[in-house]
Amino acid sequence: MEKTTSQKIRLGLFVIIGLLIFVLATYLIGDKQSMFGKTSNLEALFTNVNGLQIGNNVRYSGVNVGTVRGIEMINDTNIKVNMIINNTIFKHIKKDAVATIGSDGLVGSMIINILPGKGTEPPVEPGDEIRSLNRIRTDDLLKTLSKTNENAAQLTENLLTIAEEINDGKGTIGLLLNDAETARDLKETMYYLKISGRETAKATKNLNRLLESMNNKDNVIGLLKDTAIANSIKTIVSNLDNSSLEVKKVVTNLNKTIVNIKDGKGALNYLANDPKLVHKIDSTMTNVKEASAKLNENLEALKHNFLFRGYFRRLERDKRKEQKK
Repeated sequence: MEKTTSQKIRLGLFVIIGLLIFVLATYLIGDKQSMFGKTSNLEALFTNVNGLQIGNNVRYSGVNVGTVRGIEMINDTNIKVNMIINNTIFKHIKKDAVATIGSDGLVGSMIINILPGKGTEPPVEPGDEIRSLNRIRTDDLLKTLSKTNENAAQLTENLLTIAEEINDGKGTIGLLLNDAETARDLKETMYYLKISGRETAKATKNLNRLLESMNNKDNVIGLLKDTAIANSIKTIVSNLDNSSLEVKKVVTNLNKTIVNIKDGKGALNYLANDPKLVHKIDSTMTNVKEASAKLNENLEALKHNFLFRGYFRRLERDKRKEQKK
């Protein structure tokens, strides 16, 4: 049966439309797979590709820049992924860029995301291998969540046990919560500790004030720290000691003189015949003796004073050294 002209026209239109659809589909698929235009290879090494397939998209900063061309198993821990990238993008990808595997949406296919580097490194060259970052897989997340749930269940059980023991009055916390007397004792103890701490702080403050005052030259200890005053005190004590020795010599000589007078010896014999004069001389000698005794007592007390004790001990040591020499 011979075809009519209208049928031939419809057949021709159908063929043309089919060819156009085929060409358009080929172009779209080729464009998506980066089959057209100038491209170059870029590689990355992963330990797990997480279901990545050949033909999946490669994105750089969220922009489609190429596709996955090949996936090669190097060993049991390393998988090499070969990507074809548009040549115009190479100048933007730095050598410190990082490739990661992610998903296109929640249920989409897997893609490779290239994360930009810091920008200080030079651009990559065709055939270079960039660093990769292996993200945590869903299985690993589920395992971690399962372990976390187990730990949370165990922790909850332990907390329930602790709460029951506290309610039963067991342990220190339970005793404090349920025993009013223990709580009052603890409160009283804390009160006294607070008072003790306050008094200790006051005592420490007073002690610091006392130590500061000891460095003041207006008191005795402060004066003793002054070298000039200490030398002056040393000289005074030495003079007192010498004066005491001289007084003793004078008293001894006077005693000898009085004895000679009473025995009728010497030029003053006639004085012994005058009772009044003798009585006056005796009174004078008695006063001198009393003064000498008091002076000796004062000197002895001064030797035992804690301020001058060290000085007199040092004088005694010096005298002993001189006697040994």
